Amino acid sequence: MHKILAEIIAAPIPSKMTRNRMRGILRYGIFNAMRLKKRIKCNQSSPKYFMAICAIAKNEGPYFKEWIDWHIRIGVEKFYIYDNESTDETKEVLEPYIKKGIVNYKYWPGHRRQLAAYDDCLESHRFSSRWIGFIDLDEFIVPVKDLTISEFLKRFDTFAAIEINWLIYGSGGQTKKAPGTVMERFRCHSLPNHILNRHVKSIVNPLMIYNMIGCHEAARMTGYTADSHGKPIKKNFRNREPLHDIIRINHYAVKSHEEFAEKQARGRASGRQRVVKDEYFEQFDLNDIKE
Repeated sequence: MHKILAEIIAAPIPSKMTRNRMRGILRYGIFNAMRLKKRIKCNQSSPKYFMAICAIAKNEGPYFKEWIDWHIRIGVEKFYIYDNESTDETKEVLEPYIKKGIVNYKYWPGHRRQLAAYDDCLESHRFSSRWIGFIDLDEFIVPVKDLTISEFLKRFDTFAAIEINWLIYGSGGQTKKAPGTVMERFRCHSLPNHILNRHVKSIVNPLMIYNMIGCHEAARMTGYTADSHGKPIKKNFRNREPLHDIIRINHYAVKSHEEFAEKQARGRASGRQRVVKDEYFEQFDLNDIKE
């Protein structure tokens, strides 16, 4: 009901940024928002973790170890993982990280459950982490100017959220899944200014946002959203040039033909499409620059 009402009320708003933010707030609910502000005001605890990541995944078992190890290496301390009916080795791969307290695992069945997972993460862990990033298993946060993401985030203390641009990596002509990590195997990426790289993912201060607006933006309670240069954002990400010189998100959207076919077969945890069409591969198989 909240979602339908949000669409009806927000639709006439001309500014896309304002319209999206209003959607998020209305979907969260006015009374819920009032209660949340009271909870935040009364809570004096300090977060246990500086940086965490939330992700929902479906049959991503072969890729989890590299993805988690990479993000630990750059300073991520905690992972909130929502398992959308995986039937592969996902739970087994995650088990050592669960036992060490690095991964908080939650089985999360159903269709179109990505936003619900993000909502649950914020409600369950809002006071546990100073920052939470919302990304997928084919996305790797890559600090360029700083050694760690923690160093990067220390410049954003006053912001509610930071939007980081994609840099899309293609198949490099690979047809079969091969040994090695994703980041080692796929070294060809798009031109930096490609329009698809305008897409962003967000790292948020959970005490300053209500929820996520889809998988890209946050509905702010207070404060501003910044780009990776630390400038307050005044345009929707689709209307801004991509920034990659400070930090970026390597987006391995297709990998090899074989792996893409596997992705088609299993569907998407977001539920937006049960089967990703071949046109998607052609659109995202961008190999203009080899590292």
